[in-house]
Amino acid sequence: MPTLDKDLLAIQEMRDAVKKASEAQAAYMQFSQQQVDQIVKAVADAAFKEADRLAKMAVRETGMGVPNHKKIKNEVASRDLYEDIKDLKTVGIVGYDRAAKVTEIASPFGVIAGIVPTTNPTSTAIFKAMISLKTRNALVLSPHPYAVKCTAEALDVCRIAAEQAGAPEGLLQCLTMASMDATQQLLKHPQINLILATGGGALVKAAYSSGKPAYGVGPGNVPAYVEKSANIAKAAQHLVQSKSFDNGTICATEQAIIVDESVSERLLTELQKKGAYILTAEEKQKMEKLISPTPGKVNPKIVGKSAACLADLLGITVPSGTKVLIGLETKVGKEIPFSLEKLSPIFALYTVKDSVAAKQVMIDLLNIGGRGHTCSIHTENAALAEQFAVELPVSRIVINTLSSIGAVGGTTGLAPSFTLGCGTFGGNITSDNVTARHLINIKRMAYGTKDVTVPEPQYEPLEAIVEKQVAQAGEVNADMVQQIVDQVLKQITLQNN
Repeated sequence: MPTLDKDLLAIQEMRDAVKKASEAQAAYMQFSQQQVDQIVKAVADAAFKEADRLAKMAVRETGMGVPNHKKIKNEVASRDLYEDIKDLKTVGIVGYDRAAKVTEIASPFGVIAGIVPTTNPTSTAIFKAMISLKTRNALVLSPHPYAVKCTAEALDVCRIAAEQAGAPEGLLQCLTMASMDATQQLLKHPQINLILATGGGALVKAAYSSGKPAYGVGPGNVPAYVEKSANIAKAAQHLVQSKSFDNGTICATEQAIIVDESVSERLLTELQKKGAYILTAEEKQKMEKLISPTPGKVNPKIVGKSAACLADLLGITVPSGTKVLIGLETKVGKEIPFSLEKLSPIFALYTVKDSVAAKQVMIDLLNIGGRGHTCSIHTENAALAEQFAVELPVSRIVINTLSSIGAVGGTTGLAPSFTLGCGTFGGNITSDNVTARHLINIKRMAYGTKDVTVPEPQYEPLEAIVEKQVAQAGEVNADMVQQIVDQVLKQITLQNN
């Protein structure tokens, strides 16, 4: 029996998934707000209940991160997200301005293509399922090749709960054959109405070049400034906890610490108390080669690995309980490994004279990767925090908290989200934490409220037009006469219309 081509099978799977999702979404269009909300609640409860199992499955399959940390991410994507969107109106009339006599009506996009990264597979799947269901959209997920099973399982948990709560069968689909060709064709499929792209730069660019509306997100390279007025002990605790959270796999995790020289020694001492290990000059050189064997590119083998694992790879001994590794750095550039987005518990640390110098280092770091994403500031100077927020090219400025969890809405009032827009700073259409609000069209019905009198048309008399054309023509011949006639006929046509 002939062997079928895997790419062809993957493309057929994708086409079948889109077809089923489109048919289910057409039925879902008829659901009321109450029915939708019941389905979303059921999915949130089911995903929250399975948060731990899905987290462990993700770590086993990808080899990245920390199980109980991924559990927290799954809980944010289910329970916290539900609390944020549960009262959002997404069906029928959702707003009315009585004074302006304008009625707002929600309409779903249709079928959404969701790209899922290997770093946060189950939480991203839950998140995208929740916001799609809340807005009466269907969802077709394309998982990362290294996270197919856990992504599919997370979506299956959501699918079963949704269908048991009354959702049409086929509303949530997940591709299982890990084909880049199938993913590329998914993005351009005529029945796909929107793309939610969370993943590597190449896939985000593919989403934007697909010809479809797309929410893509850029990379993070989050600088964290510890200003002289900061609570140094608390700042150190936040930095170590945030950087070690899920072994640094959240794109909003801090990548570099910038500290005022007047408090730098205190900060280093506190960081070491909290579980940081300061690399020696020789160890730092070894780490540079591990981070970036090829200049400008991060070694995927370090992503999501623990500090202890990284130390083993280097062949160095670190104290028991070490959570993060820190290299003292002075330079910024794509060829400087410590200044890149490392997606692992490895920090660069820059010591600067003052806030002016700190701001410049932060901008330099963002310019090599991470513009538009997030920055972190530890300070008791509210005016300085506001100044940095105004001037830095980022979409989220988190103050005195863990950036990794704060930027996604875990420790701040930001909307819970696993798709963080970077605005035009980073080449994205939005700077928001993308959520259900971004997955509905708002139609507006507007009554006339002002009377307008349209004046009668006024044209230049035809005699004047003829005289002008003759005067411009000068010496008249047959061709000139024809041109004048054409001009006059054109004016007559305009007046009659």
